[in-house]
Amino acid sequence: ESSENYTEVSTFIIVGFPGLQLEYFHMVAWFLFILYVTIVMGNLVLVVMFALEHSLQKPMYIIMVSLALSDIGFTTVALPKLIARYWWNDASIGFYTCHFQRHMIHYFGSLNSLIMLTMSVDRYLAVSFPLRYPMLMTAPTMTILTVFSWLVAHIFPGVTSINFIQISFCGSNQIIQAFCDTLSLAALACGEKSYLSMASYATAMFILLVPLIFVISSYFCIIISNDLTVICCSPQGRRKTLSTCATQGCIISIYYIPRFFVYSVPHIPNMKMTPDSQIATTFFYSFFPPLINPFVYCLRTKEIKAILSRWVQRLQVFQPKSSKTATVPKVK
Repeated sequence: ESSENYTEVSTFIIVGFPGLQLEYFHMVAWFLFILYVTIVMGNLVLVVMFALEHSLQKPMYIIMVSLALSDIGFTTVALPKLIARYWWNDASIGFYTCHFQRHMIHYFGSLNSLIMLTMSVDRYLAVSFPLRYPMLMTAPTMTILTVFSWLVAHIFPGVTSINFIQISFCGSNQIIQAFCDTLSLAALACGEKSYLSMASYATAMFILLVPLIFVISSYFCIIISNDLTVICCSPQGRRKTLSTCATQGCIISIYYIPRFFVYSVPHIPNMKMTPDSQIATTFFYSFFPPLINPFVYCLRTKEIKAILSRWVQRLQVFQPKSSKTATVPKVK
């Protein structure tokens, strides 16, 4: 085809859920807005606690804060434009803004995958080598691993971004998705799409499967570790270990399995998903983990509960004084 057949695309249109009726737009916008505020505030509380409480500046909480910052970043990149689409019917997004959003969407997805890998390694060392753990995993060591994850996560989305900037887009500029991502943009590309699609799929599978293999291996080693023979003698220790593995296993399942399914469907013969079901699945694995992570990882720890209880008690000290001064009448 000649270049005359290609239409120059300067903006894209975020369609969102194609089957959603117009009368439900404002209700969905309010839901998305509440979801966004809840995710940001819930994760921001952990970041503030980590900054103010020196007792939390430990390897385990460094990982949690890193995950919280990543969830805040992902949600801030993905949700505001979707909220504007349903609140003010502002569905247009600039060409380079869309590419930037696509890069950051997959960057934070890759970062979360690396953070979960680091978290599983930390738990393996803590459970399997409890006596050597303080020497093996120090706060500076965890900080280096965290910074390394934040830097390395740019590599794979960056390679895909270079490929996308070099291709042309023709025909429709409507993105049948909640945000700009690789699958939706690849569908709008001109010319031969198989190479672009396979390259994107291979990159996604690598960044998903390699950390997942290490995560599964670490939990498997925790279960069969010989060092657990001492822990398993204690019912409380056994319950705590199994609870830690089960909790993180559920979050990892929510994060990896639906994402793997959505990315694999276009490459599986006779397997199709409707646009609404695909967007709903993407929405689930994208925003449900950031919503529950603060509750699952933080509020279950004794230190976090103790700090929150202390903060609440401090706030309650000032309430009786203010109420008394407000109700006592003046004596003339």
